[in-house]
Amino acid sequence: MTLKTQEEWHADVQSYAKELKLPMIRRHLAEHASEANLQDISYEAFLAKLLQKEQDARRESARYNRIRRAEFSQKKYLEDLSVQDLPEDAQKQLKTLKTLDFIREGRNAIFAGNAGTGKTHMAIGLGMKACLEGFKVWFTTVPILVNRIKETRAENTLRNFQSRFEKYDLVIADEMGYISFDKEGAEQLFTHLSLRAGRKSTIITTNLSFERWGEIFQDEVMTAAMIDRLTHQAHIVNMNGSSYRMKETKAWLGTQHSGVSQPS
Repeated sequence: MTLKTQEEWHADVQSYAKELKLPMIRRHLAEHASEANLQDISYEAFLAKLLQKEQDARRESARYNRIRRAEFSQKKYLEDLSVQDLPEDAQKQLKTLKTLDFIREGRNAIFAGNAGTGKTHMAIGLGMKACLEGFKVWFTTVPILVNRIKETRAENTLRNFQSRFEKYDLVIADEMGYISFDKEGAEQLFTHLSLRAGRKSTIITTNLSFERWGEIFQDEVMTAAMIDRLTHQAHIVNMNGSSYRMKETKAWLGTQHSGVSQPS
């Protein structure tokens, strides 16, 4: 039996790694083999380092794919929040929400308050953190969600959409209250959000107090039922306060002006 040369063994490993779809092993084989020879690393340590490269790459790819599939309107991170500029109640509850235990427990979070106070930034930031920690997330605005439901119903794919919708670990439904719905839209929204109640988490951002939700659904009984299901054991965050967005804008304008040289 003819013994194989080191180059031939390398070629075999490259071929096996290609067939098994292990691109990081193919990429780093020569580097780690050389390091193992120079430092007299054991076979087990050599193999473990190669496999760790593969695992790290797959985890990073999975994080990227979860964020991409979440369809965030923009990428916002909790680390970018100026916490001291958030409304007082948000500052108090953010520490608890950041643990993501509410997702593990299937509890909702409702951010209610006037425009510009950081509701969407907080919601997306929590969603991004959830993606990085392995949860399946989907971001949508409430008007887009209602339109999507109607489209899938017209295309006879509503059941498939419902199945996906109720399986997300976290759904972020932004901008509840910016427009009202017709009877069909209100009923479908109620049905879909009810699918997740008590099992999976939903974040709702709204500029309306609960007393005004009747303006959205235009049905007192449905409004009461919706509020009851969404708020059961939920985190209700009072987001009324001065405009966080305006503070960001003023800070940005300040940096722009500070960089402009004054005429002598």
